[in-house]
Amino acid sequence: MSKLYNFESKLIVLTKLSVNINKFATLRNARGTNNPDVVKAAVDCQNFGAQGITVHPRPDERHIKYQDVYDLLSIVTTELNIEGNPNSEFLELVKEVKPTQVTLVPDGPDVVTSDSGWDTITHKDFLVDIISEFKACGIRTSIFVDPEIRFVEGAAETGVDRIELYTEPYAANYENGREAAIEDYVNSANRGIELGLGINAGHDLNLENLRYFIEKIPETAEVSIGHAIICDSIYLGLENTIQLYLQRLKESD
Repeated sequence: MSKLYNFESKLIVLTKLSVNINKFATLRNARGTNNPDVVKAAVDCQNFGAQGITVHPRPDERHIKYQDVYDLLSIVTTELNIEGNPNSEFLELVKEVKPTQVTLVPDGPDVVTSDSGWDTITHKDFLVDIISEFKACGIRTSIFVDPEIRFVEGAAETGVDRIELYTEPYAANYENGREAAIEDYVNSANRGIELGLGINAGHDLNLENLRYFIEKIPETAEVSIGHAIICDSIYLGLENTIQLYLQRLKESD
């Protein structure tokens, strides 16, 4: 179960919040300077309570640059999660940096943002090879998947440690009926747990829909949230925003 404890005023949430800092880099790159400073943003997110930092370098480096990942390595004291499409450059980066976790995402080079999970059946052999390389380096592995049981079962056959459920459809349908929107995710998570997989989740989770997701899937080990946190922090401030997200990860009353 996802729970929150308070030992000597230190907040401990079992569902971890990993902040995706890509949008800090997008803003920085718009002016060609180092403002905002991506490394400082990561340090601040950790200081404000985030239990992980996520980055998603893309081949065109339109937000996080490969050098950013190397710069972050020495300052991330929580967990560093590198996500992306495992092309040759990405493979080299991850094996050199050895983050806590690598999340494989089937992004094409021209997508604006991640828009689907892996077909773990069609790409099984490819994924098996990639995952075995990362696990040989001692890196926890995760696969980005749609909430379909067949893809969860396919993921389990690759030897991966976790799956990350692609939550954009859940977020898009939340206001129209959250019970129906969560159903496939609950079924997929339960099947993943039966198969020994850890459960992560990410994409378009926000202050409105996060708590319900965790209530229905309390075994969720980690949520990766970036865009919503950055948008909320414009109005609420970064520290306050992270605290609000951590509050959403409390066990339901």
